[in-house]
Amino acid sequence: MVSLPRPPATSLLRFLFLGLSTLASPSRAQLQLHVPAGLTRLKAVEGAEVVLPAWYTLQGQVSSSQPWDLLAVMWFLEQEGKDLNQVLAYISGVTSSKPGVFLVYSMPSQNVSLRLQGLQEKDSGSYRCSVNVQDHQGIKRSHSSKTLELRVLVPPASPSCRLLGVPRVGTNVTLSCQSPRSKPAAQYEWERAPPSAQVFFAPVLDAIRGSLSLTNLSSPMSGVYICKAHNEVGSAQCNVTLEVSTGPGPVVVAGAVVGTLVGLGLLAGLVLLYQRRSKALEEPANDIKEDATAPRTLPWPKGSDTISKNGTLSSVTSARALRHPQGPPRPGALTPTLSLSSQVLPSPRLPRTDGAQPQPISPSPGGVSSSALSRMGAVPVMVPAQSQAGSLV
Repeated sequence: MVSLPRPPATSLLRFLFLGLSTLASPSRAQLQLHVPAGLTRLKAVEGAEVVLPAWYTLQGQVSSSQPWDLLAVMWFLEQEGKDLNQVLAYISGVTSSKPGVFLVYSMPSQNVSLRLQGLQEKDSGSYRCSVNVQDHQGIKRSHSSKTLELRVLVPPASPSCRLLGVPRVGTNVTLSCQSPRSKPAAQYEWERAPPSAQVFFAPVLDAIRGSLSLTNLSSPMSGVYICKAHNEVGSAQCNVTLEVSTGPGPVVVAGAVVGTLVGLGLLAGLVLLYQRRSKALEEPANDIKEDATAPRTLPWPKGSDTISKNGTLSSVTSARALRHPQGPPRPGALTPTLSLSSQVLPSPRLPRTDGAQPQPISPSPGGVSSSALSRMGAVPVMVPAQSQAGSLV
């Protein structure tokens, strides 16, 4: 075999055949190309081979002393939306063709049938045979052509079976089956394998889409389900195992776990919020308000009052109260004044031998109240009374 001529050469040969057919004289012998009746449409299976039958006859041939020499035989493939494609050519004793394409008989021969081997789906289309002959002197010419249609069929490829849904008691599931390649389109059947053999029909079975709907599942529906994909040239199958569960599905368990974790998280958050709020309420109560004003009068404890002989209650500031405050005084704060405060209490008069009148001790005008002294740490003490003579009484 030799390589195919380029497309421009193919077009040139077509025009040549048309020209020769036009120039052929009707008074001379005519060539007629034939194909079997009813075989203009052929079908073949992918991977197999097919023969496109064709032969020609000459009408008006006077005698065998005037043999006709074969000039040219050409086969073309016509496909919708594509350019004309030459698959074989026999011209002047030289044959050129594409791989897997042959003439059934050696040339020269009036049988110009074409053989195609190793068919593929892309080989489908219309095949046109063109034949042109002339005598050995190149004077008498004739041309004829015929077309045959070939359709390459593809058996279903191995389908894929899937289970859609959660197989639990009382739920619904769908068994899906699809073949990735089939020409023509595959039809689907579902059946249940033994020992509980069962064949399914519409409406639960969709033969076009390959789906089987199972509703209200129960434990006895568990088993192996087989899907068969088929067309007119072949079939293939797959299977899926259905196990109906009586317990909660994994989705339900996962949902319960997630819900529990979320609940615990919310509870922990509420506890932390409550603790923070309680702490925030306790802190203001424990703070010491330094700017608070002390009460004006605070009664002395009963056990710390001591009445002297002349009926006078006295107290002096302690050494701690006499200390000067550190740092400058704060605006608005109380500044203690170191003084001796006394409070005159009524008491019965006692007779005096020297006739002198007792002089009550009045509180200093600038003195500090007893409550302020108490807050500054003052300790009440008893001062002995003295007479005018200087003796203790």
